[in-house]
Amino acid sequence: MREIDELVQVEEPAWPELRRLVADSSVSVRVLPADREEGRRCLSQTQVTARSVLGALAWHTGGLLVDDGWVRVFGGGSGAGTGLPSLAQVNRFPSEADPGWQPAAALVVGHDVVGGVFALNGGDPAAAGRPGAPGQMTYFAPDTLAWEAMELGHSGWVAWLLSGRLELFYDGLRWPGWREEAAALDHAQGIAVYPFLWSEEAHPDLAATSRRPVPMREVLGVAADAARRTGTGEAGFLGEV
Repeated sequence: MREIDELVQVEEPAWPELRRLVADSSVSVRVLPADREEGRRCLSQTQVTARSVLGALAWHTGGLLVDDGWVRVFGGGSGAGTGLPSLAQVNRFPSEADPGWQPAAALVVGHDVVGGVFALNGGDPAAAGRPGAPGQMTYFAPDTLAWEAMELGHSGWVAWLLSGRLELFYDGLRWPGWREEAAALDHAQGIAVYPFLWSEEAHPDLAATSRRPVPMREVLGVAADAARRTGTGEAGFLGEV
């Protein structure tokens, strides 16, 4: 396995271009300060370099809060307590780099506050019941309780998040005032919506739903249980938060 210096001291690092994309984005983006030790753990286990956007996020940032915090992009973590967890923490990396360890099915790289999960497919997504090709992004949708192929790699996904197209993607999942509710959350919270987003009752009038901040692990756990009960299939690992 390559040492950390080999992973971060590279030609053409991705960070300058990523920083420009953030600065030029029409979407609100908050770049969290990095926890360098967690960043080191992320890179050492994944063995990606700072030439990649994944590596740049892990080494240079604690993660990104996109669209007033509606989407959380995981990086090197921003500290204990109410900080955003790192890629290593979300994906249960071993404490020391282990060349024999692999994520269960895919690498969880982002969440949205209503329980959507963005994950990067591993080597054999079909064997894990996931759509899409290896190295492509998938999305666990909280309104269908199913994984959907995004036909983007990780760097393309980050560029897409910053492109201003989230409004169309989340059409039917946002209500008046969603921005203020998302911005008021701490990084360990999500929004519980009732009737549930996967129910027919929720969608005629999302503004009339009952919503409250709850631990993000509760939002994900309820969705995973519902996927099993409704027969849409096993959601699988949705991230440790």
